[in-house]
Amino acid sequence: MSIIIPPDLLAKIHAHGEQAFPDEGAGFLFGSGDEDRQVSAVYELPNAREDEARHNRYLITPQDYLKGELEAERLGLDVIGVFHSHPNSPNHASEYDRDWAQPFFSYVITSVYDAKAVESRCWRLSEDRSQFLEENIA
Repeated sequence: MSIIIPPDLLAKIHAHGEQAFPDEGAGFLFGSGDEDRQVSAVYELPNAREDEARHNRYLITPQDYLKGELEAERLGLDVIGVFHSHPNSPNHASEYDRDWAQPFFSYVITSVYDAKAVESRCWRLSEDRSQFLEENIA
């Protein structure tokens, strides 16, 4: 299980997390594949969570999901995951992340310390929703 993210797209994910700091930033991963995946585009989104919770939570609205699905379709791609940042926190998937995750999606989480992206890791929820499994980022 791996995900290929070209360096320029990983740089966009990092830049979005840095711009959102000290709040969480988020967006969609567009691409293809099942077990192994290829990211071909990223789609940045605003954090729709209420102001006082944006530092440790993100919210993607149903309208954002619809816009993302339509944009992916326009590009001939699929929505294969979500990226988000963890300001001043490790890039491990939290219990909150697990509660809201979908089993098919890949979740790229970037640690952003003092407005500087440090490292990204990718996670996929197990089919029984009991745990996240790490995906290798290539």
